[in-house]
Amino acid sequence: MEAHVDNAGKSPDTGAGRRDHLSVLLWLLQAGPIIILVTLVVAFGLLAPHFISVRNLQNLLAQSAIVCALGLGQFLVILVRGVDVSVGSVIALSVVTVATLTGVDQPSSIALLIYPLVGLIVGLINGFLIVKGGIPQPLVVTVAMLGIVAGVALLISGGNTLVGVSPAVHWLANGKVLGLPAGALMVLVLAGLFWLMLRRTQWGRWLYAVGGNPDVAQWVGLPRDRLIMSAYAICGATAGIAGMLYHGRTGSASPLSGIGYELDAITAVVVGGASLFGGRGSITNVLFGALIIATIRSGLQQLDVSPFWSSVAIGIGILLALELDVLRKHIETRLRTLRARQVSQ
Repeated sequence: MEAHVDNAGKSPDTGAGRRDHLSVLLWLLQAGPIIILVTLVVAFGLLAPHFISVRNLQNLLAQSAIVCALGLGQFLVILVRGVDVSVGSVIALSVVTVATLTGVDQPSSIALLIYPLVGLIVGLINGFLIVKGGIPQPLVVTVAMLGIVAGVALLISGGNTLVGVSPAVHWLANGKVLGLPAGALMVLVLAGLFWLMLRRTQWGRWLYAVGGNPDVAQWVGLPRDRLIMSAYAICGATAGIAGMLYHGRTGSASPLSGIGYELDAITAVVVGGASLFGGRGSITNVLFGALIIATIRSGLQQLDVSPFWSSVAIGIGILLALELDVLRKHIETRLRTLRARQVSQ
């Protein structure tokens, strides 16, 4: 008996099988950050005897806290189809501002507010220039702001490095709570707050809508400009928080602080599965992305590999993440087409 064949000359089971294969591949892409992290931990654990130790894992979490903080804010910006490459220079500006205004070794609760406040101001300027200043190119605006902020940091510090940090900031960056780094716990709480805002508030749903289709979002009356400005403002504030952790970790305030961290932040977001096309991604995967970066750096250090190779690995990671993002979009489009055909038959 001949099998039933549809109008296209193919068995209906062929389409169903193709959908199943594409669905599995899509699931693997979505679970990619977790798979990559587990693979890296196992590999480095086998190659470096001391990699999986309490002390090293504590250091890994403490190191990842800075990138996590940066990644949380960067995710909001990428979610609305933007990017902020000025966050590294915001770290420098925040630490030298605090060191200059409060002194490097004076305990001051006000200092804890100055870090995010400096970043918030820079973020607001970025957002304003992008949505109101007639420069709708986030990369151009934030590259220019990177140079401006770095220059201001040099002017404030006179090009000097101020050694020392307040005890409160030092504890936040290096202290332990129940054996876990205080900085990592603080960032975890911050990530939980971000998750609630994005998943349980109208503001969060609107951000996803603006990133998914900004023209439609504006057409239906969403405050697109204000949403974009809020994303950049929060991104700046989290860069200031990262500056506080950086200041506490290094114990010094240099106008050259934070160089290269903008790339780490973007990598954490895209390796974590967020789309540079906007409208897609999750806070949880941003944390996984930051942990992947910290794991690569720590693992290579344990193996006595030149730290320059970690930069190479991160660059390759960005390229692969972009290619996988394009592949994911292609698979999703293909799945929608196959499902539409099934419904029409």
